[in-house]
Amino acid sequence: MVKILFVCTHNSARSQIAEAYLKQMAGEHFQVESAGFEPADLNPLAIEVMAEEGIDISHKKTQSVFNLYKTGKLYDYVITVCENGREAECPVFPGISKRLHMPFDDPSALSGGKEERLAKIRRIRDQIKDAVNKLVLELD
Repeated sequence: MVKILFVCTHNSARSQIAEAYLKQMAGEHFQVESAGFEPADLNPLAIEVMAEEGIDISHKKTQSVFNLYKTGKLYDYVITVCENGREAECPVFPGISKRLHMPFDDPSALSGGKEERLAKIRRIRDQIKDAVNKLVLELD
């Protein structure tokens, strides 16, 4: 089974969304987790827009990429989903055969009223869904 880790800054939205979609689309073929460099609480708007898709991420806990590394976890792919993830010092995960970068806008940086932010995060969610679908097709 292919092991994949999605990484972003806070593990509060983008990496959680990517993890949820990959589990939904091809969870029987992939073991998938997500983590952040500076874990924070889940973004409530991310929870809301994923619920619109019938996916409940409200129970998910954020986790540190460094803690996963310290436990000796091994991954076939580490995929960063934000610009910060690409620039930050990412720990070296032994056994990685590929590092991929799929950047998306940061939902925590969105401005405007709630409905405006929801519209923007729906766009990000849909971009992530498309990217994960392409990833499944490429890795299948």
